[in-house]
Amino acid sequence: MSDVPVAVVTGAARGIGAAAARKFLSLGYAVAALDVNEAAEGKFYRCDVADAAAVDAVAAKVKADLGSPSVLVTSAALIPNTESIMDMDLAAHDRMWRVNYHGTVHACRSFGRQMTDAGRGGSIATIGSINSLLPMPLPAYNPGKAAIARLTQILAAELGRHHVRVNSVGPTYVMTPELQARIDTGQRDLGKIMSVHALDALPTPADIADAIAFLCSPQARTITGILLPVDSGWTASVSYMTYSGGVPWRKA
Repeated sequence: MSDVPVAVVTGAARGIGAAAARKFLSLGYAVAALDVNEAAEGKFYRCDVADAAAVDAVAAKVKADLGSPSVLVTSAALIPNTESIMDMDLAAHDRMWRVNYHGTVHACRSFGRQMTDAGRGGSIATIGSINSLLPMPLPAYNPGKAAIARLTQILAAELGRHHVRVNSVGPTYVMTPELQARIDTGQRDLGKIMSVHALDALPTPADIADAIAFLCSPQARTITGILLPVDSGWTASVSYMTYSGGVPWRKA
């Protein structure tokens, strides 16, 4: 162990998690990369966040190897296609809640306790979504992200006096290889996606990682308990664009 600050990233093998791991490595952190699949960035720890005992065990190993973390990013998640509540696969529904919501709880408990015990404070960034804000036809993922938004606020209130800040980043669709594959196979319609965004480009994983790094930085020292949309203007635009007569202004 050394005086190098430690960042823990769950779901670090791909997408937002991998980008967050790269970002904190670039900022001089030792990164513990947790995932069920091997991660290329940081020191890899195989862990299924749905298993609370497994997360506790990995947290103890991270502490022994690297030290107590000052940053936690909870990026581990399963991402579904659209479906109906009446037709959904209940086993898949339950697994998504165990990974996305319960996995966030487990990581925040295990590593949040280390932060408070160390007495140096820290910062937790949960990964929410624009799904935290409005109903969408994703009957496990959508309520789960809404729950993470509220969980973030509860944790912010509980841990603030221990100098641990807890915030959430709420991406729109992020242009990952997985999203591109779904666009290529017709499971996602890029034209429809972009029609309700104010900007004409979706964020990349690196854009989300930059927002996470800001929320975990001293520049955000009095920010806690928020959901920060990184959404290409979706929050501002979705109602406007779908209202009859709501169209972007065009210069004559």
